[in-house]
Amino acid sequence: MSGDAFLSLDGVSVDLGGRTVVHDVSLTLPRRCLVALVGPNGAGKTTLLRAVAGLLPSHGVIRLGGRDLAAFSARERALAFAYLPQGHLVHWPLPARDIVALGRFPHGAVDPARLPPADAAAVERAMRATDTEKFADRPATNFSGGELARVALARVLAVEAPVILADEPTAALDPHYQLAIMDVLRRAADDGALSLAVTHDLGLAARYADRVLVMAEGRLAAAGPPEAALARDVLAAVFRIAAFRGEHETKPIIVPWRAG
Repeated sequence: MSGDAFLSLDGVSVDLGGRTVVHDVSLTLPRRCLVALVGPNGAGKTTLLRAVAGLLPSHGVIRLGGRDLAAFSARERALAFAYLPQGHLVHWPLPARDIVALGRFPHGAVDPARLPPADAAAVERAMRATDTEKFADRPATNFSGGELARVALARVLAVEAPVILADEPTAALDPHYQLAIMDVLRRAADDGALSLAVTHDLGLAARYADRVLVMAEGRLAAAGPPEAALARDVLAAVFRIAAFRGEHETKPIIVPWRAG
């Protein structure tokens, strides 16, 4: 994991509906890093993620590679950030390959049936990484929740952006698919991306993340390696829980155990 600052936030706040829901968040994150953004419901996690993606106006300064995002064109931002929103709803029977090909739109590919060679290769790489090649021609309306989640993530990977922003990518999935999705995000980070994922699963955050950001009431309450950011006093103060803690295969284990 590189120690160089790649994505930085300086005094970032977000107002929604006449009130401030994210307060003065400052942080720096490197490439080759998987970051888990955790916190109670209503803590501001999704709002912060959407502000970084440019989907919500914000105060303060967000920089990528030292450059203020306010200077990015819409296309430059679309190439820099691959965003996976909550849920994976598909209302049209598009084949999986066509859905994944949407990730090449920022690169100028507008027709999934006529992809230039470089775009077709990117789609194939994304589907291979998510193990979705085997149902490339299957209509998305026929997928299970776990299959659709992997197709949605393949679309994000197909952008080949340096930053991946994933909002609760494992929500409502069974343990197999939760681990499969986190494995993909982990590999993307190992291959050079900055992967930032919102999650309510403290166990997955502890196992997979290089860094954990903890939000509470719109503020950054803790940040650092999982062992520090998810320390006992943080869990008690922010989540109002006590947890079982351990280690398996050199990875930390955190299991919420008792409401405090």
